[in-house]
Parts: sequence; C-alpha cells; structure tokens
Amino acid sequence: MKVYQRVKVWSVLMRLYHWAFALSIVTLFLTGYYIHNPFALGPWEGTPTNFLMAKVRFVHFLAGYIFISALLMRLYLLFFGNKYERFTDFIIFRPRNLKRLFYTIKAYLYVGEHESYGGHNPLAGTVYLSIIVLSVFMALSGLFLMYPEGGLWASWGSAIFGTQQIARLFHYFLFWIYLIFVMLHLYLVVWNDIFGTEGIISGIFSGKKFLKA
Repeated sequence: MKVYQRVKVWSVLMRLYHWAFALSIVTLFLTGYYIHNPFALGPWEGTPTNFLMAKVRFVHFLAGYIFISALLMRLYLLFFGNKYERFTDFIIFRPRNLKRLFYTIKAYLYVGEHESYGGHNPLAGTVYLSIIVLSVFMALSGLFLMYPEGGLWASWGSAIFGTQQIARLFHYFLFWIYLIFVMLHLYLVVWNDIFGTEGIISGIFSGKKFLKA
C-alpha cells in the first residue's frame, strides 16, 4: 500500500502570485477585448456611456500593474523561492528532468503512469517559464503603448519593438497566446487532479500536496 504525506510545496508568496496573475489576466482579457472591439459607445440601457472607454482603459491599466507586480513576484521566486519554486527544480536541461519530461508526456498520452514530483513537472514548468518570458514582453509592450510620448518606456519600447504599431500587434498576438494557455492550463489542472494523487487544485489554496512518503 502506498503511503503519502502532506508536504508544504507552495509558499504564501507563490500562491499570492498565482491568484494575482490569474485574476489580472481575466480582467485584462475582458477589458482588452472591449478596447480592441468596443461594443457600446453611446447610450446603453438609458445610461450615458460616453466615458465607458476611458473607464475600461483605467481598469485595464490597473490590472496591468497588478499583472506586472505578480510577474515580479514570480521572477523573484524563480531564483529565491523554495526548492519547488526555483527554476532549477523543473528546467529540462537537467538529466533528471529530461526523464521526467518523457514520463509526463507518456502519462498525458495515456501510455504511462502518472508521476508526482512535488512542484511542476518538467513539461508544465517549461510552459510556465515560457509564459513568464512572454509576460515580460507583454508588460513592456503595454507600458510602451501607455507611455508613448517619451521617457524610459518610450525609449525601451522603441528599441525593442521599433514602432507603436508593431508593439500593438505583438500585444494583440500575445492576447491569443494567453487565451490558449489558460484553456490548456485549466484542462490539465483538472486532468492532474483526477488522475494524480497530489491534490493539485487544493494545493494552490493550502500550499500543500500529497507526496509519497
């Protein structure tokens, strides 16, 4: 009989990052879609909405700052978090993680057993790390679009993206990348909770998972 113990995996800061990141992304989705395709510009149900775009943009900017704050938290944890939160735990260039990556893919294809590793499995970790890198460019493009007149963000934005139009296209393209990521993330989280033994969903609330003793 397999014996499991409840182990603290995610710190408070990691869980705070996760929920701040998740909620800010949802808010950015909704407000960003409206900014791209405003469906209400005039009177709406008897209420003047002349400043609706300005209000939506304000919420978008606010959510953007929360997104950046969460991103900075995760960047800190990649280097200074606990052993499960640091990038060295799941980076695929380690021989141990290359084997785990193969086992994980087999499990997702239903040709192997599901294994629990405590933190992120190498496949998930690689995807998350890619999203973090993309998030840096998402934040930079957003700040460039927000502050185009001059100063630090304008100079950095011009150096990285060239023009505001390129930055806007990049920002819009990443919108769809994030949308696909969120859908796959939700599916795989539920999948792992069903077929795994860690308690992955409860773990992001409590910080604890069930690992083999």
